[in-house]
Amino acid sequence: MTTAAEITVRRLGVVGAGQMGGGIAQVAAQRGLEVVLVDVTQEQADKGKAKLVAGLAKLVERGKLSAEDRDAAVARIAPSGSYEALGTCDFVIESATENPELKKKIFAELDRKLAPAAILATNTSSISITMLAAHTKRPEQVIGMHFMNPVPVMTLCELIRGLQTSEATYQTTLQLGQVMGKELVTARDMPGFIVNRLLIPYLNEACFALQESLGSVEDIDKGVKLGLNHPMGPFQLADLIGLDTVLAIGEVLHREMGDDKYRPAPLLRNYVAAGWLGRKTGRGFYKY
Repeated sequence: MTTAAEITVRRLGVVGAGQMGGGIAQVAAQRGLEVVLVDVTQEQADKGKAKLVAGLAKLVERGKLSAEDRDAAVARIAPSGSYEALGTCDFVIESATENPELKKKIFAELDRKLAPAAILATNTSSISITMLAAHTKRPEQVIGMHFMNPVPVMTLCELIRGLQTSEATYQTTLQLGQVMGKELVTARDMPGFIVNRLLIPYLNEACFALQESLGSVEDIDKGVKLGLNHPMGPFQLADLIGLDTVLAIGEVLHREMGDDKYRPAPLLRNYVAAGWLGRKTGRGFYKY
């Protein structure tokens, strides 16, 4: 396996200290990389690190991580509320909300703050890498790294090359993914890439099935788990991902592919409008 000492990435920046960004930072720090974890304020960045530290503490309690390794990983993570802290990073992964306008704004700002040689990646689950790259002056150094949720548990990471992405950027990103212990697949820059191109229509169809009273939430989930041997039913998985995220990706697929088979179910839109977003709000298709 490639190690941190064998590649040029020594200091990794992560923008967004939420569930995904925190998970990326945790995995990178555990694998020996220095990490700068940035959010909109120092307080938010500190909260992100605190949540990450709590997760590492649970691993120690379960005997899956030594206290020494935990302390070393924690010491490698520097939280910050300013993009200025990313100036010494070789590679930065943006992991903000799945909103194209927000990501374009972040990319343009990061482009101004990062060192000229730094690579800029996005953890987007559906938004065009080519489009985001065009909002920078370093389009050949922009790439997609789509991690699965939860990042410390799920081994897969999709790499997505934009039209402008250079071979050198791709190879460095490939090595970084290996250092982070991920199984890697490479996708074309098409809406949804590989995983969400297949997953979101499946989750959306479950919403249509529920909307049409084909079965209850519990029966549809049980049918899928036992009949298809899936570890989770579609509604359990949608609640874990976040219904707002499922809807956002569905809208990207529908808009960019121009095919009605991707249209989001009205029931899904209503749940999001009600604020029933899944586990993170305490209610989605299930109550938590």
